Amino acid sequence: MTSQPKQIHLAAHFPGVNNTTVWTDPRSRSQIDFSSFEHLARTAERGLFDFFFLAEGLRLREHNGRIHDLDVVGRPESITVLNALAAVTERLGLAATVNATFNEPYELARRFASLDHLSGGRAAWNVVTSSDAFTGENFRRGGFLDRADRYTRAAEFIAAARELWDSWTPDGTPRPFAHSGRHFTIEGEFGVPRSPQGHPVVIQAGDSDEGREFAASTADIIFTRHGSREAGRAFYADVKRRLARYGRAPGELKIMPGVTLVLGDTPADAREKAAEIRRQQVSPQTAILTLEQIWGVDLSGYDPDGPLPDIDPDPESQLVQGRVRHGDPLAVAAKWRALSEEKGLSIRQTVIEATGRQSFIGTPEAVAAEMAEFVAADAADGFILVPHLTPGGLDDFVDRVVPLLQERGVFRTAYSGPTLRDHLGLPHPGERG
Repeated sequence: MTSQPKQIHLAAHFPGVNNTTVWTDPRSRSQIDFSSFEHLARTAERGLFDFFFLAEGLRLREHNGRIHDLDVVGRPESITVLNALAAVTERLGLAATVNATFNEPYELARRFASLDHLSGGRAAWNVVTSSDAFTGENFRRGGFLDRADRYTRAAEFIAAARELWDSWTPDGTPRPFAHSGRHFTIEGEFGVPRSPQGHPVVIQAGDSDEGREFAASTADIIFTRHGSREAGRAFYADVKRRLARYGRAPGELKIMPGVTLVLGDTPADAREKAAEIRRQQVSPQTAILTLEQIWGVDLSGYDPDGPLPDIDPDPESQLVQGRVRHGDPLAVAAKWRALSEEKGLSIRQTVIEATGRQSFIGTPEAVAAEMAEFVAADAADGFILVPHLTPGGLDDFVDRVVPLLQERGVFRTAYSGPTLRDHLGLPHPGERG
């Protein structure tokens, strides 16, 4: 008897305004009009995706004292958008990114329970944290939270929210709750009856050791990124092995890296399209600004078609505000210099190559095969697709790749249940005794 191949989970990410998108393309539309959100969500549901995913930011980013890009900040608030999408979709999961640093458990638990009710059990919460005082200036407490406390507060926040969700019995009886911890001391009665999923699905994004442990202890999905199948396999094995210490089975946490794709009628056509997309994403001005995010100093006097700066980055720079700096700037600069010298690349060419984002490039048949192999090799449980066009960036994938995945037997041909937990094969949490 032949066993069923490992199934692929798919989600759709609504892109922001930055150099991952191509806003000069005539097919590009608004990231604010509801019609854009509706188009991408309906496309994802037509493709039988698990969920639709909205990122969120809490302050406009600044670069050298000026607004640099709106990214995910310059658009309507995520849960509001998802409540509206619940009315125009039937089965698609609806995931919102909401910060655990600048919110309170009762208020946020109430909003997600409401979304879960209104959508019939399709709500998900992507938990993010912040120790950024610049962002914190928009809030009463400011940037009070030490970086070391981000995950401890987030873990207690989720635990408190789950106590609130569990405080109603299945027959609709509210029971008093009381939570007392380092970050929160709250008590009373929760104002929303138990929702269809019991607990909305919890997503966590992070590649650090601290983030991996947090995901293993708390999350249902981890949103990550991998540069190769080998890196994906190593991450997958590391995170899955951590689950046992929390009494969890490997299938109770889905690992879904964010990926991009470019489809072509031939391999050469796909490669040419991918190269053109990268040129559009990284203009000469964008190349310099990207370099300044690493170096932390004003590089406006440098030629984008010239060599990389011979000066070292400033690790303590405040040139860029509101953007997370990933990794050691000195190490990143050294890596980029080596790449530039090895291949004889200019600043713009180096940025294009070093920040390349197309994960899958090829014909629909090749992309379907590579995705299936990636998941079969335990490098991921599925993918969160990040299109370079809003809102039609997934149309071709749904029309041309999804049927091929279905033919391979690695992707559903119909939704198996009404809730997001059903789509993901996750258990529904038991009620509090």
